[in-house]
Amino acid sequence: MKSLFWTLFTFLFWVVSVQGQTFKFALMSDLHITADSVAENDVRHVIEQINRTPGIDFVIVSGDLSETGDRSSLEKAKHILDGLKPKYYVTSGNHETKWSESGATDFGRIFGSDRFQFEHRGILFLGFNTGPVIRMAEGHVAPQDISWLKDHLQKAEKEKPVIIITHYPLLKGDVDNWYEVTDLIRPYNIKAILSGHYHANRLAQYDGIPAIINRSTLRDREHLGGYSLYEVTSDSILVYEHLIGESPRKWGGYSFKHSYYSADTTPYERPDFSINDTYPQIEERWTVETGNAIYSSPVLYDKRIYVGDDLGVLSCFRLKDGKRIWQFQTQNRIVGTPAVDEDIVVFGSADNNIYGLNARNGKLLWTLATTRPVLGAVTVEKGIAYIGGSDGIFRAIEIKTGRERWSFAGLNGYVETKPLLFQDKVIFGAWDSYLYALDKRSGELCWKWQGPRKGMHFSPAAVWPVAAHGKVFIVAPDRVLSAIDEQTGETVWRTNQSHVREMIGISADNSRIYCKTMEDSVVCFSAVSDKPQKLWATYVGYGYELMPSMLVEKENVVFGSTMRGEIFALEADTGKLLWRHKKSNSLINTVVPLSSTECLYTGSAGMVGVLKQEK
Repeated sequence: MKSLFWTLFTFLFWVVSVQGQTFKFALMSDLHITADSVAENDVRHVIEQINRTPGIDFVIVSGDLSETGDRSSLEKAKHILDGLKPKYYVTSGNHETKWSESGATDFGRIFGSDRFQFEHRGILFLGFNTGPVIRMAEGHVAPQDISWLKDHLQKAEKEKPVIIITHYPLLKGDVDNWYEVTDLIRPYNIKAILSGHYHANRLAQYDGIPAIINRSTLRDREHLGGYSLYEVTSDSILVYEHLIGESPRKWGGYSFKHSYYSADTTPYERPDFSINDTYPQIEERWTVETGNAIYSSPVLYDKRIYVGDDLGVLSCFRLKDGKRIWQFQTQNRIVGTPAVDEDIVVFGSADNNIYGLNARNGKLLWTLATTRPVLGAVTVEKGIAYIGGSDGIFRAIEIKTGRERWSFAGLNGYVETKPLLFQDKVIFGAWDSYLYALDKRSGELCWKWQGPRKGMHFSPAAVWPVAAHGKVFIVAPDRVLSAIDEQTGETVWRTNQSHVREMIGISADNSRIYCKTMEDSVVCFSAVSDKPQKLWATYVGYGYELMPSMLVEKENVVFGSTMRGEIFALEADTGKLLWRHKKSNSLINTVVPLSSTECLYTGSAGMVGVLKQEK
């Protein structure tokens, strides 16, 4: 009886749609597929239901297809989604971009792209990535994606109806540069923005622009999962929740005839830059807008700056004024921070290669091919570069020849961090929950350390370790500061006195450890003591903080940066706040102090620049 009712209902639903010249499409979001999980069954049930529902013209999948962005999970997601009878379009979510062994490049390799654009019955559909890439932070729409969106909108007629699809809602607290997107699209005929991420059905407005936030495909306590069914008519867009085994239930929609927003941006909140008025002595010496997102920190060598960007370009800038001297193009994004020594710059790329370039002119000296993307930062000492990749291998490479001195193939996760060279060891974390110490000369394993909380998500992999007085210091996602014996790998002490996460630094005299907390403050612990000893804590006021940028001391000043575009400075021995400066509303990578009054920075908004304190 239930089957007969369902057949009759779907037939009538289809007839009404055709008569009203409507069309229907499905939207799936937040699938969170892994190599083996219940999520896979939920997605298969949803696909079966979509395939049984007549009249669905196409399917949109709005991000978080996988749990960790790894290739096997994405390939499984692709295989399952290929079971859809209607054509489908996909964009990525934060789970594809943050915990991604490929630096979010496998998504494009497997699905063709993380953007899509198509027109259906006179309506333009545009979907794009909302990041962030690798770094833990709020979502971010990269400059190159904003340019892509602008190009497609400009090519369309001004009055053409547009529906935009993102994973993150374009709201403050979800996407750091939401206002750049809403201001860009405001002059156009935007009918709705469709998003996921919240795992719930909600109507919203992004700076007045109508939006619909969609449920996850996953099951809850009462239902076996479901999806969003959209009906588009000549005068409205309607959304139904279609749970497994049940009839679609309309829960929201918007009129196409009503004007929900205007060109006026006055009523809408924008980032607050007033902190710069409090510290007017901080000025921009120079700034370069590259147009590409940057997730690597800058490197300074012989009055030149080396920066890798999201489009795979390694650029060399002049320290004096930011003039670009040369650039070298790889075949995919550069995430890890380069290193320079002996006039050779070494870096990895998500195109599966490690490169050595002439630091003066950018000419290629050598290439070392790997089998997977290389996301790790580089450390160089005495002509040897140390770097980890996503192929489970950590390498020591002769920088003059590109020849491997040794390799360690015992990793079960990819490497993101900058390796620490301390005593006779190279120390680094990987996204397999372990901190490793290898013999610097031979690459043999000395020890590996794991915190009490197991699992990939608690890996000490994003933090750049520091060491002094026989101890290695790290801060992992478990929000604990750990001191580890450099010789044995045994835990010396751990403290959760402060809400710290992946953000650490050490004083120039090796006596103090600095950590950013997740709530507004910087704390300082003794590096000498064999038990946790807090020396000072300072309220900085930068707000909630997730981004793993390290603290760096220069001439008794500690420099730090945040995910909302701030750079700050503290007095090293007392913690006194010296100044804060907000450059953007998007993340600033680990800065490079030039003196006690100047620092070099890069940011995901595509900026390279120097801040200077005027006296």
